[in-house]
Amino acid sequence: MTTIQHAKSVVRCGPTVSRADTPPNRRRGGDIRVLLSPASVGSTAGFMGTLTLEPGEVVTEHWHPYSEEFLYCQSGDVSVTLDGEERRLTAESAVHIPIGVKHRIVNDTSTTAFFVFLCGPLAPRPELGHVDTELPPGVQ
Repeated sequence: MTTIQHAKSVVRCGPTVSRADTPPNRRRGGDIRVLLSPASVGSTAGFMGTLTLEPGEVVTEHWHPYSEEFLYCQSGDVSVTLDGEERRLTAESAVHIPIGVKHRIVNDTSTTAFFVFLCGPLAPRPELGHVDTELPPGVQ
């Protein structure tokens, strides 16, 4: 049997981050909370957070030029459109969204939907991470 010896890490683990202590971002719709990120824990490979969509809420269409996204539906049932292809994402299911794929999420049901997402790798600068292709909710 081979045992791999790893060098002692000089990097300290980041803090524990509470969803309740993280303010929501509603710019693209829904309640998006980035929990683990370069700003909050010093991550270097990606970021992770939660999304809550109430009935009738939408995350507007956008795409990521540098990151792929992993989206896990913990509860609820929504419509997800990926490059024009509509599909259902139901409780305890997940979808992989490759780099460059336009995506939009609509809660077209009467129940709240809750998700966990992970995006990586990081864009060179945060403002380059998303390309919006649809106006935010409430903007004409």
